[in-house]
Amino acid sequence: MTWKQHIPNTITAFNLIAGLIAIIQVLEGDLVLASIFIFIAALFDFLDGTAARLLDARSELGKQLDSLADLVSFGVAPGLIMFHLLSAGCQGSCNILEQHHITPYFALLIPVCSAFRLAKFNIDLSQEEHFVGLPVPANAIFFASIPLVLFSQANQFTLIPLDFLSDFFSNSRVLAILTVLFSYLLVSDFYLFSMKFKKMGWKGNEVRYIFLILTASYLVLFSLFAIPLIIITYFVLSLFFQKTITRQG
Repeated sequence: MTWKQHIPNTITAFNLIAGLIAIIQVLEGDLVLASIFIFIAALFDFLDGTAARLLDARSELGKQLDSLADLVSFGVAPGLIMFHLLSAGCQGSCNILEQHHITPYFALLIPVCSAFRLAKFNIDLSQEEHFVGLPVPANAIFFASIPLVLFSQANQFTLIPLDFLSDFFSNSRVLAILTVLFSYLLVSDFYLFSMKFKKMGWKGNEVRYIFLILTASYLVLFSLFAIPLIIITYFVLSLFFQKTITRQG
């Protein structure tokens, strides 16, 4: 292994460390800090791929290491966050699944489906121009944003209040449905666009530019409340441009 290959692998190790810290924070009951470390892990996940491409240092070891780190940071960590939130929703519930503490175990679908998604990605060489199924980091970012909406003071910095999101994510049955739905999207056959630009022109990159414009607008208007909306917009745009994405792939 060359010295160049150690650089992206080291960055991947930081992704794994951030994911482990996120898990520790969930166990200690600090879901907001756990979410922040999942976002930090996502940053390292972006940087290791970028470093590997810039240094021409891709390797099979790096590919497998990246998947193992992603499973911890974007599978296990958000799964534990959702287990914690769903467990809290069981208190005093009249729902039989919640009374018997069954609903929180729906959260196990997140790491399990993430493992299948990562394994499928590793053996599918066609996923360069697009993704098949929701990418694991995007799924993790969606669930990591929920504690930020529920427990942070981000609403103080929004130009347009989105208080309804707090009520929406406070409903344990909504969270259970979202857990099952997004877990399905991980292993689905939907084509979703990647953010890799082969050229910078509008033609061929329409969906990417629209997504970037909407993302910037959401962040300005809604602050951290924008994050779950951004992930949902990513999926909706992918569905709208499904034929274009398929043709490019």
